[in-house]
This record gives sequence, C-alpha cells and structure tokens, in this order.
Amino acid sequence: MATFELGRGSVSRDTGEALHAQIADAVRLRIRSGEWPPGHRLRPEPELAKEIGVSRGTLRRGLSELIADGLLTQVPGRGTFVAGAAGPPMPQLLSTLAEDFADQGAEVSTEVLEIGYAEAHDDVAASLRLDDGEQVFRLVRVRRTAEGSIALLHNYVTPAVAPGIEDIDFAEATLFGVLEDRYGLTIDNARRRFSAVSADSGTAEALGIEAGTALQYFEQLTFLEDGRPIEYSHVWIDSRRLSVVVNVFRRHQRRDA
Repeated sequence: MATFELGRGSVSRDTGEALHAQIADAVRLRIRSGEWPPGHRLRPEPELAKEIGVSRGTLRRGLSELIADGLLTQVPGRGTFVAGAAGPPMPQLLSTLAEDFADQGAEVSTEVLEIGYAEAHDDVAASLRLDDGEQVFRLVRVRRTAEGSIALLHNYVTPAVAPGIEDIDFAEATLFGVLEDRYGLTIDNARRRFSAVSADSGTAEALGIEAGTALQYFEQLTFLEDGRPIEYSHVWIDSRRLSVVVNVFRRHQRRDA
C-alpha cells in the first residue's frame, strides 16, 4: 500500500477516498491535536505536495476546505498559517466600503486600475475552490475621497456565476451590487481576517503614499447562501484617512445587564 505520512494522519492512494479529502483530514488532525499550533506556518506548497506525493492542485483543494472552515489562513507573499485561537468570529453586519461611505454621506470616487480574467493560483485558487491555473475574474480598484486615496481593493470572482461581468463599469457600480442585482445572487456571509502591514512598492504607488507606510489589511472570503465561495479579496486601507468601525451584536440580549 502506497501511504504518505502527514503528521499523525496519512494519505493513501489505496483507500478509495479522494486524496484532497484525505489531505484535509490529515492537516485538520494535526491542528486539533495541537501539533500545529495557532500561527504555525505550513511548508511551501511545492515542498508539501512533493512530500505527500500529490499535485499542487490536489494539495490546494485539500487546504481550501480548511481555509473555508477558518482553520487555515493565507497571507499574500508570506504563506499559509494555522489560524489564531482568539475565540469564535464575532457576528457583524456584512457591508462593503462603498455601502459604509454611502451610509455616512461621504463622497467617494473609484478608479479601476485593472479588470479582466487571470489564472488563479495559490490563495485565490484555494479560497475559491478552483483548479490551479483556472480562469478567475480579477478587479483592481482604488477608492478616493477629497483627502486622497484611502483604499486599494483586489477582488476575485468565480467567473461561472457572473458571465459578462468584465463589461460592467465598476467606476460607477459596486461589485456586491452587481452580483446581487444583475446576477440575482444571494450573498450570505463572509470571513475577514485583519492585520497590520507595511505598504510595498506596488501598493504604495497605487495609493500615492510612501513605501513602508503602515496600512490596515484585511482578507475576505465571501459565500453564497448555499455555501459556495464566490468572491475573495485583499483590501489595503490607509488608516490615517479611514478608520474601520465594526458594529457587533450579542446573539441574545441580556435583560439583567
């Protein structure tokens, strides 16, 4: 029997179970056993795929299940990590930056830097459950107020659910608005992971700031009501010009508070 050890779990071609499902189970076991603690960085995908004896595409399909479950997180340019144990996600209202600004009566303009299709790799492919190299819709925009650029957004959308989306004028339209109103999709929930980063040269140029400027960054994976991931995004915010405020709610209001 050809068996590939992965920590306390194993991946075998002779069991009849899909390899990507076995990979997900083996990695999940490592995390839950404490062998891989919060913050643990997984080995680079080429090395891990070679160790297990599978293709990178198969590996990513397995890891994508754990990303969707919130057990793993991927940071652009850094790799894949075991998610932190800071407690369960806090419920909050899912809104976009455009909707937040509209609610506040702020005037915001949008510049589209890139729009079209690209090959999905690494975190994009894994998050949207696409095969490595499969086509994905990519949208890059900058949001601005009178004070200057405030946010850079990289959005990726599963193309099968939104044919013709590349023809939309996203300088005027919002992405969620198009997905819901034009394509009749029901966006149900999303997971966001926040961190502080320094602006690299590309991000700094897009926002018109100096490289190394401290930015607030979040990664978002958005799901439809049937559980399918539909949109994945990276958002960099100049916190000198914009503060992100989150409204959180108790599931059950206490009467003795």
